[in-house]
Amino acid sequence: MNKEIRVRCWIEIDGIKFFGPGPARLLELIQSEGSLSGAAKKMDMSYKKAWDLVTDLNTRGQAPYVVSHKGGGKGGGAELTAKGEEIVKRFRELNNKLINLKDSERELLSLI
Repeated sequence: MNKEIRVRCWIEIDGIKFFGPGPARLLELIQSEGSLSGAAKKMDMSYKKAWDLVTDLNTRGQAPYVVSHKGGGKGGGAELTAKGEEIVKRFRELNNKLINLKDSERELLSLI
């Protein structure tokens, strides 16, 4: 029998999911890929879905998390703002704390 404690964390605004593992990963990929389309491809997500997610983050957050750059010789691109970098960093730190807490409570599984 495989027993496991699972933890999943996200942030809600007014009872509606706002930020969690998916958006965090998308923002990380935008930063590393330099574009929204590249990030969406890496996540097997449609460009429209990624665009809608970024628009929601930028609209409902305190400040924009992603800025896009139009056209040019190499085409456009996207990057995280300082606020975007900070939320990803802090969210990852919170998740690591939760994972460590979960791992420290493994003896609970012996009671099941």
